[in-house]
Amino acid sequence: MGSRPRSGPADPVLECVVNISEGRRHDLIETVARAAGPELLDVHTDPDHHRSVLTLVGEDAPRAVAAAAVLALDLTSHRGAHPRMGVVDVVPFVPLGSATMTDAVAARDRFAAWAAAQLAVPCFCYGPERTLPDVRAGAFATLAPTVGPDRPHPTAGAMAVGARPVLVAYNLWLRRPDLDAARAIARAVRSPSVRALGLAVGDRVQVSMNLIDPAVTGPADVYDAVGAAADIERAELVGLVPQAVLDATDPTDWADLDLAPDRTIEARLRARGWAAG
Repeated sequence: MGSRPRSGPADPVLECVVNISEGRRHDLIETVARAAGPELLDVHTDPDHHRSVLTLVGEDAPRAVAAAAVLALDLTSHRGAHPRMGVVDVVPFVPLGSATMTDAVAARDRFAAWAAAQLAVPCFCYGPERTLPDVRAGAFATLAPTVGPDRPHPTAGAMAVGARPVLVAYNLWLRRPDLDAARAIARAVRSPSVRALGLAVGDRVQVSMNLIDPAVTGPADVYDAVGAAADIERAELVGLVPQAVLDATDPTDWADLDLAPDRTIEARLRARGWAAG
């Protein structure tokens, strides 16, 4: 990689949100993140989930991050609240601006072929043909790897490599540590535009969500829905949010919803001299 990203304003831009199974050893997280160079937009770390979410741009940075993570991390000693199948657990490519889902699928397939060949890590692809929950439910049971070995890497496990639209990863922490209530709320808020789990995180609980169509159901909507059933301690945005979601939210609610103008994908791209196509 050079000293700055190589895409210009006229080029399609792909975001890649790499989830690694390490949220406690900051030296290792920094080592893995540093491999991305200037294509790193954001790092979100959660010690209880034992997980870090690295928001990247382009195709070179995800490969550099994956290689560094496979070298540095070991899934056999991992314990955390969040489901995981590998040290590089999820690698979704997301089209921005003029990029298309066809561009994202092509990047996904190139990455999976590279990871299988260079890292010997089996890869399960998801996107138009299946969902990430489908992969988690069926990996190595009803579902064979798309590419790579037919069994998990001894220390790195497997990767779910995807192509998807922009989503918002969002957690709402409940004031009362009632796991049964969190799970019931998660079931109640699930919809075609919301995936949700009730999780025990340390001595607290949260409703952990992916807002897979944030134009339909945004952070304010799920905050209100969860808040109608339980007292919310705080909201947590994981990674970045599209500018359109911020624009659709009352600015007086941004602080309570853990939103801010400098935490949009577009703001981070501009700060690094990129444009979203």
